Amino acid sequence: MTGRRGRPVNQDLHAKIVDVACALFSEFGFQATTMDKVAREAKISKLSIYRHFNSKEALFSAAITTRCQDLAPGYLFEGVKGTAEEQLQAVGNSLLRLLLSEDVKSMEAMIMSDTTNQLALSRLYYEAGPQRFVGQIEDLLRNLHDKQALSVPDPKQSARLFAALFKGADLHYIARFDPETAQRDDVISSYCQAAVGVFLAAHRSA
Repeated sequence: MTGRRGRPVNQDLHAKIVDVACALFSEFGFQATTMDKVAREAKISKLSIYRHFNSKEALFSAAITTRCQDLAPGYLFEGVKGTAEEQLQAVGNSLLRLLLSEDVKSMEAMIMSDTTNQLALSRLYYEAGPQRFVGQIEDLLRNLHDKQALSVPDPKQSARLFAALFKGADLHYIARFDPETAQRDDVISSYCQAAVGVFLAAHRSA
């Protein structure tokens, strides 16, 4: 990776800038977080930041991508094994727990509260998080279809529907006033079983 004028990018400094930006964006939001503020907090010059990121939008995108990778490092569903039902149960469980996490909720709240930049920020967040996760689900469903474990003629659409079963769970509303109940293992497990059952009923192999 290189910076401006072909200079090699200092990876440690790059990571430090992103870490500081993540904290500031989370605390103050996109609008109130300035490059000057990031520079002061990181104890570097603003010019140093611009050697790594040519705009605040680029820095925000990197911060969101890093946060999403921290929440779900690598391949979110890597190593899931068993029957199609067991694999989907594992995926659904991981996805629902991720969506119920305080980090994800605070990130989404930050984006929704910034009415000036909401559209642009929503796109950045979607590309860094939800789009990547749906793509991973799509890969899994395509693999199950190829093995004839399920009938998934349109893996992309089915992946979106599968994700919607968990993103639309009423547990997200319950978590607003009773987070302890919403995040109980038995509650999450019960919901995942029901959601996966509905999905399987529509995708059984003939």
